[in-house]
Order: sequence, then structure tokens, then C-alpha cells
Amino acid sequence: MSAVDTGVDKRMEAATRRNKVHPLKLVLYIGLASLVMMFIALTSAYIVRRASGNWLEFSIPGIFYVNTLVIIVSSITLHFAYRAFKREAGAAYKNLLTVSFILGIAFLVMQYLGWEELAAQGVPLKINPAGDFVYAISWLHALHVVGGIAALAVALVFAYAIRLKRTPARQLRLELTITYWHFVDALWVYLIIFLSLQR
Repeated sequence: MSAVDTGVDKRMEAATRRNKVHPLKLVLYIGLASLVMMFIALTSAYIVRRASGNWLEFSIPGIFYVNTLVIIVSSITLHFAYRAFKREAGAAYKNLLTVSFILGIAFLVMQYLGWEELAAQGVPLKINPAGDFVYAISWLHALHVVGGIAALAVALVFAYAIRLKRTPARQLRLELTITYWHFVDALWVYLIIFLSLQR
């Protein structure tokens, strides 16, 4: 085999490796797909149950709409944090990551305030299926946001404890975190649009 053929083979092997999805990313994608199916099932059950009657009409808490903006902004700051990471701009990376983390915490606090607002409207849990569905959907989403905040917390520890250096392992961890966070962001946008259209 000539040196040219060997070089071509090596380039093809490298291209194949580049095109493969990392196993951890594949696991994440499968997990996210299962979450999509779960929330589609929940929203479908919402529609079916509403059609059967005994349905309490009430307004979605206004703070849920503010929360939507908060989680979208957190995704934007996380995106720019990733860009700073790739440039190895340590200060910008840490600052943007910190902002994303704080906005994630703010989202959870505002979700709690939204549940308080629901109760104040006379829609406590276990009174009517209409309210129960909103609580269940938003609680389940908030639970997954907690998972994202935990991942952001780990990224923050690495950001402040270790000098920023772009390594494949560190980049992979960050990409997994960002993918998950963007997912919970998009999921909330879907849920708030769905709930708003059902009013």
C-alpha cells in the first residue's frame, strides 16, 4: 500500500470519528426524546380531560410569562458563555456562566411565586383537574430545571476552581449541560404557549 493510500485511509478514519455522535451525547438525546414524549402525553391528556367537562377556567399566572423571558435570557447568556469558553476568555466565561446560574435560580423562585398566585386565584391543588394539570406540568418542568441548575453548578465549580483551558473532556461536559439547558428552555416555551392557547 502506498503512502498516499495510507494517508487517505487515515483521513477517512478521522472523518468517521468526527461524524460519530459521542456516546454521552447519544444517551442525553435519548433521555430528552423520552421527556418530549412524556410532556406530549401530559398535554394530550390535558386536552382529552378538558373535553370531558367539569373544567375550571382561570388565568395563567402573569409571572409565568415573565419567567419565560428569564429562561430564554438564561439560554442566551449560556450560549455566549460557551463562545467565551471556546475562545478561552476566562473572565467572560465565568461571568456569563454565573449569570445563567442566577437566572436559573430566579426561574425556580418565580415558578414558586406563580404557584402561590394560582392558590390566591382559588386554584389550589386537588380541587379541580384543570388546576391539577397546570401544577403537575409546571412542577415536572421545574424538577428538570433543578437538574439543569445542578449541572450549571458543577460547571461553575470547574470555572472558578480550575484555570480555563479548552480540553475535549471539559468541552464535552459543557456541551451536554448547554444542550440540556436549551432543551428545558424550549420545553417551557412550548408549555406556556400550550397553556395559554387552552384558556
